[in-house]
Amino acid sequence: QVQLVESGGGLVQAGGSLRLSCVASGRTSSRNVMGWYRQAPGKQRELVGRISSGGSTVYADSVKGRFTVSRDNAKNTLYLQMNNLKPEDTAVYYCNFRAGPGGLGDQYWGQGTHVTVSS
Repeated sequence: QVQLVESGGGLVQAGGSLRLSCVASGRTSSRNVMGWYRQAPGKQRELVGRISSGGSTVYADSVKGRFTVSRDNAKNTLYLQMNNLKPEDTAVYYCNFRAGPGGLGDQYWGQGTHVTVSS
């Protein structure tokens, strides 16, 4: 089992910044993929960005150039730096852990943290 605990959400004005963190504990494999997903009211959960244990990243087009996913493998911690936030970024943000090379193993989710961007 892997436990994920997110923090850093909150209320921010449009154009502002927030940094989310996610600490993983438990049976975390050395090779894995961690990522951030979000779900807005009435919408499906969508990928925001993900990063492999080797550092390869993938981003949703809607956040490219504004959000940065990073990780500290020694601390088993994932980050999401969000700049130039827009009202449409309002959602619950979830941390995701996928075990194994390419993230093809077991999958785990955090409890989510709310991000609200006011116009």
